[in-house]
Amino acid sequence: MEIQENISLRSFNTFGIDVKAKYLTSVDRVKQLESLKEKFPGERILFLGEGSNVLFLNDFDGIVVRNEIKGIQMVQQTDEYEIWDIAGGEHWHDVVELSVKQNLSGIENLALIPGKAGTAPVQNIGAYGREIKDVLISCEAFDLTNGRYRVFSNEECQFGYRDSLFKRPENKNRYFIYRIRLRLIPNGAPETGYRALQQYFTENHIDKPTIKDVFDAVVDIRRSKLPDPAEIGNAGSFFKNPVVSLKQFEKLTSRHPDMPHYKISENHYKIPAGWLIEQAGWKGYREGDAGVHFKQALVLVNYGNASGEDIYELSEKIIRDINDKFGIRLEREVQVI
Repeated sequence: MEIQENISLRSFNTFGIDVKAKYLTSVDRVKQLESLKEKFPGERILFLGEGSNVLFLNDFDGIVVRNEIKGIQMVQQTDEYEIWDIAGGEHWHDVVELSVKQNLSGIENLALIPGKAGTAPVQNIGAYGREIKDVLISCEAFDLTNGRYRVFSNEECQFGYRDSLFKRPENKNRYFIYRIRLRLIPNGAPETGYRALQQYFTENHIDKPTIKDVFDAVVDIRRSKLPDPAEIGNAGSFFKNPVVSLKQFEKLTSRHPDMPHYKISENHYKIPAGWLIEQAGWKGYREGDAGVHFKQALVLVNYGNASGEDIYELSEKIIRDINDKFGIRLEREVQVI
């Protein structure tokens, strides 16, 4: 296990923020995790996948651990389902692409979400009507506090909207997820109810979308809306889509009858944060090298040399303005470090 000292993390986070880590290492075997605390007693530890959902505000005074554990294995097969074990260091989109090639349904809507498989449960990644919780059976993790291995069932992960047990403040960087287990459906019916997908299929004259059609649609839509981090630093969706009560929803739609929304229960509605930000006039806004993307208001960007503080302060201004204009307080989806 090679240890590097005083290393820039600019190439290890998709915002391209130029901060340094006291130490940087990678693990490609589970057993290497056991020696971390022994080798670095008292040091802060940060588990980092592809750095696609983090915003660094300062240098990290501790050790950054990158997950490079690889492997994909089908462990059970029936006529109704297949169960796959995915190592935490696998690139998530590669996993999705492989499942689609084998005509397995369950994660095709989650194409092109950046990051590694081990971080998918932390964020409960989701898009276009599906979330990882819909297919995850369990995940295996190493508990850094006591040096023990633990298996978490779907229920024990305590999934919420872009949330899980692993994301709670008391558990941050406690559990290193090195394997996830998924249940996928051979020739299953894909989820096509999301409005953007329906519009895509109508425009492309696709009457009965297949698993591959959904995958292709998601890839095309995401590429048309979201900037490539290799070209413009960003972490994808910066804010969560807020959920409001029926009473607040009725008040909002009386003032904004064209407001897009998604009913998630009898008493709660989800409002697109990007729409709120665009309506408030922030789309395309730029302050130095920190800005709001000109195509997708939900994405904050680094045009070159913005600091984490620059991005954070811009997000603070947006949060305050949306609260003033709509009475909704946005929450950041990214992890601020």
